Amino acid sequence: MKYENLEFEKALKQDWIITNGLGGYSSSSILGINTRKYHGLLVAPLNPPGNRNLILSKVDESFESGGQEYPIYSNIGKDYISKGYQYLKAFEKEYIPIFTYEVDGAIIKKYICMEYGKNTVCVLYNIKNNEKRTKFKIAPIVNFRDFHTTTPNAEFELKQEIKDTKVKLIINNQMPVYMKLSEGKYVEHINDTFRNMYYLEEEKRGQAAEENLSVPGSFEIDIPQESHKEISFVCSLEENIEEINVKKVINKEIIRINELMYESGMIAEKQDMEKLPKEELKQRELLRDFIIATDNFIVYRPNFGLHTIIAGYPWFLDWGRDSLISFEGLLLATKRYEIAKEVLLTSIRDIKFGLVPNGYSGYDNRPLYNSSDSSLLLFEAVYKYARYTGDYKFIEKNIYEKLVLIINNYCKGIDLDDNNIFLDIDGLLSAGTENTQNTWMDAKYGNHC
Repeated sequence: MKYENLEFEKALKQDWIITNGLGGYSSSSILGINTRKYHGLLVAPLNPPGNRNLILSKVDESFESGGQEYPIYSNIGKDYISKGYQYLKAFEKEYIPIFTYEVDGAIIKKYICMEYGKNTVCVLYNIKNNEKRTKFKIAPIVNFRDFHTTTPNAEFELKQEIKDTKVKLIINNQMPVYMKLSEGKYVEHINDTFRNMYYLEEEKRGQAAEENLSVPGSFEIDIPQESHKEISFVCSLEENIEEINVKKVINKEIIRINELMYESGMIAEKQDMEKLPKEELKQRELLRDFIIATDNFIVYRPNFGLHTIIAGYPWFLDWGRDSLISFEGLLLATKRYEIAKEVLLTSIRDIKFGLVPNGYSGYDNRPLYNSSDSSLLLFEAVYKYARYTGDYKFIEKNIYEKLVLIINNYCKGIDLDDNNIFLDIDGLLSAGTENTQNTWMDAKYGNHC
């Protein structure tokens, strides 16, 4: 979808997101303004898919032409708005977000992509310069915090190791963050703090809405007049970022998504787009967007060696109830049967007294048992898997005994973690207490459910 002639108030409320298959993501508004504490170019799970940390909040770019500097970034404070968005001519996202800026006759395209399976974000700039000799500047804005929190009034302790345009950055004694620009030079900043970035949507939610971030330095690139230049920037928790070819990362991601589309059987592989009727083309684009969206929620848990399903972005992890409700649409309708098997194995991995975990702690992977219906939804998911695949051998070998275990425990009654599940006199299940919410509504008001 492409947006042109952007209206500020409307565009400020529209977000984009791309993901890395580990629970990490990159997200902001289509203006490039972070309106949530959860926004960031690199939000990385340190214990995938949990323990997500904001690493790279954003990159602020400016374009120097004819002796005048044009900031093309936009930020919001409580008493100001920087208006780089006035140079933003279009935003589009099919596979990845693309921003198009026009500044003093120069055209700047910005592409953002995550490397699949890695805590790495790549930014590619395609600059068609004007008749003047110009300079392009990129200032990364960083933090290293749990993405549920904010850092108001923070000061940052930075250690930087700089080799040409590769920077090893240690923020407040956390694990290293690596940044690199494809060319140009890096200028280190000392004690440069971005103060009071304001998150409009957090204030609406009654949450802390301001924080400080750090600007460790800036990259600068001279651009000859009337030239066409490609510049790439990478930020990662991986050390070997000099080996990353950003254009190849983008192309690889597009190919990966296209393969998912064609393997789903929903979209024909060889079609002449220009000859398709308008309605058929619109249907194809809708299916493409659906498959991309389904892929965002499918993530890998390295410590399990299995895939699972994220319940929602930005803040949810894999919840048993949500994973099993969405199981058919995300994995069976799209013919991702091998991953469907892994999600079923994830669901039964930590069954305790007949209860499928409703989730795992984002910090220590501890299973959480507060769902009376996840175990019941497992039966429905297994039935649908069998109906789509006919793979009864997998069910018999890996799943059947767990289903029997669930039935036996529900008949006996389960009081694990105050779930209070039992068969009532009418033969129907009763569950929960006034202090324990464990049905699909998952609702609690004060101390009462």
